[in-house]
Amino acid sequence: MVGALATDSLSGQVYFMDTNKANGSTNQGTENLKTVVEAGDRLVWTVISLECEAYAAIDEIVIDEDYCKPEKKTYEGTDVSYWIGTVKKDVKIIPYNIKFKAGTRAEPITTASSLYLVGKDA
Repeated sequence: MVGALATDSLSGQVYFMDTNKANGSTNQGTENLKTVVEAGDRLVWTVISLECEAYAAIDEIVIDEDYCKPEKKTYEGTDVSYWIGTVKKDVKIIPYNIKFKAGTRAEPITTASSLYLVGKDA
């Protein structure tokens, strides 16, 4: 987040991973993750900051809610948040973005490029 705050951008500052590589997800560890999903899959988004100097949290996940409606949750007994959503129906390719709270910045910073939920047949 220190780099994102310094450049006012997430470009080159974030790296996305999922646990679905065996089922076809691609672009692991990049800004352009494509997560293969099907109806009924449950998704969980969390943040792990590589730098402890600056606060980082997901502020919003912007996605077509006809396919998935993420909800913010917190771990019991903490103020640590995560987001969870269930894929409502099969997809071909659905782009989405994540807005992050960073440091003491008032406005969230949005991913520079889209992430994708991708159907198994896409």
